[in-house]
Amino acid sequence: MSPFHTLYKSDGLASERQIAEATTFLFLVASTSQESFNLVSGEMGSLESIVNLENNSSDIVNPLNPDEFRRQGHMIIDFLADYYQNIEKYPVLSQVEPGYLRKLLPMSAPYIAEPVEAILQDVEKHIIPGITHWQSPNYFAYFPSSGSVAGFLGEVLSTGFNVVGFNWISSPAATELESIVMDWLGQMLELPQRFLFTGNGGGVIQGTTCEAMLCTLTAARDQMLSKIGRENIGKLVVYGSDQTHSAVAKAAKIVGIDPKNFRAIKTNKSTSFGLSPESLRIAITKDVKTGLIPLYLCATVGTTSTTAVDPLRPLCDVAKEYGVWVHVDAAYAGSACICPEFRHFINGVEGANSFSLNAHKWFFTTLDCCCLWVKDPSTLTKSLSTNPEYLKNKASDSKQVVDYKDWQVTLSRRFRAMKLWLVLRSYGVTNLRNFLRSHVKMAKRFEELLASDNRFEVVVPRYFATVCFRVLPSALCKIQNEPCGKADHHVHQKHANEFNRKLLESINASGHMYMTHAQVEGIYMIRFAVGATLTEDKHVTKAWEVVREMVDTMLKLHPQ
Repeated sequence: MSPFHTLYKSDGLASERQIAEATTFLFLVASTSQESFNLVSGEMGSLESIVNLENNSSDIVNPLNPDEFRRQGHMIIDFLADYYQNIEKYPVLSQVEPGYLRKLLPMSAPYIAEPVEAILQDVEKHIIPGITHWQSPNYFAYFPSSGSVAGFLGEVLSTGFNVVGFNWISSPAATELESIVMDWLGQMLELPQRFLFTGNGGGVIQGTTCEAMLCTLTAARDQMLSKIGRENIGKLVVYGSDQTHSAVAKAAKIVGIDPKNFRAIKTNKSTSFGLSPESLRIAITKDVKTGLIPLYLCATVGTTSTTAVDPLRPLCDVAKEYGVWVHVDAAYAGSACICPEFRHFINGVEGANSFSLNAHKWFFTTLDCCCLWVKDPSTLTKSLSTNPEYLKNKASDSKQVVDYKDWQVTLSRRFRAMKLWLVLRSYGVTNLRNFLRSHVKMAKRFEELLASDNRFEVVVPRYFATVCFRVLPSALCKIQNEPCGKADHHVHQKHANEFNRKLLESINASGHMYMTHAQVEGIYMIRFAVGATLTEDKHVTKAWEVVREMVDTMLKLHPQ
């Protein structure tokens, strides 16, 4: 019995698997030796035959054959171009159930090579249905992961060269290009000179903000412990707000900060959920009185839930009094600050120790590309350097080059600067600013449409391209012909939260668009984040129609 028959008999699956294997079988008939063909067809299935096949050098194909790379590369680029051309036909949010893919794929890897044609067929049939389409023009969830031709092709170049630029000598161009583009982008943001290589600071491209926070928190910890003694690590305190990204608490835990010493300072609507400098001072003063040592503050420009902005200058002033390291997390909104009209949101950054943004969020550069600047690179290198004998070289010993392995947690690193360089050169500052402005304009349009219907409320101010909204409790009261008095506020709020939750679930299940939610001060709200590169005005208008029509339907069919 052939291996094919054995496989079908053992698992009972046939149609999809048989198609793929039949394609492979036909490919092998045309391309393999007679011995390989006999093995697959079942005429020669002994262990000895398998060993002979593996040892037959005539059947070995070079996995980096330039001609085959060109042929398959063209096929995959065409495949992706077709995907983007037809992306709107797919449900934005994947509709599959957990475990769907294991039912469709074989239980083990193929023994014999399969043609790329068959693999791409499986991508179309099995993988794409399980993708949530982040590049869809109808994607408004979380924050964007905006792509671009330059970003994608820069990634192709980076991956194609496949260099491992852990130090300068391992690939000088990778290191030097990264230093250059980080200065370029820093200049576009009008960062103080002290953050740039030209001002004795410097920038590094990390994978994500989580890594940037971990590296800077490690540097801050070691800098402080060198003064107070490592035995006092249990006294160190990290500060953020209740809107700060959870990555800060995670990084604090990793570097050994007692979880009880993480302060998520409460914010409220009166400050638009930005961190109050007065609240920070109160928290720090309280800790100092109990013998604790303030260490690190994460201030955010564009929080995840509401895109709130912490006031950098007064927060840095408070932190400076106590010797606290300030990291500015501008992962989402930092990109917009290349536009003069948004630059004021990072006023006061000169008082910070480090600053980061994610170019892979809203700067048309593919994941992963977190840009981190520090005023004093030696704080990173003192904490993160390693110098084993096998990495020693004259360039590193000269102290005249940057070895980026000492600016990050890992040793190996990708040539991420290539894609950022292509984005900056291919579009230029003017086009990049206008791309960002167009997204803000579309978000403002959606906000205006919400304001035209008194059933809706924009819950928090819109600063950038994300609108946080909900259906008001009063809209539900009117349906029920009930008064919306203050005495019943909590009851109505609960009903409104449940209604908005069901509204979001229904919209996402429709496949027409995808949004996510957040909750502040007990209010469940829906987040509409514009930023997908393919989104146009018509998609925003359609999104509003979907929301409004779904609300109409729910209020008629499912009164509270």
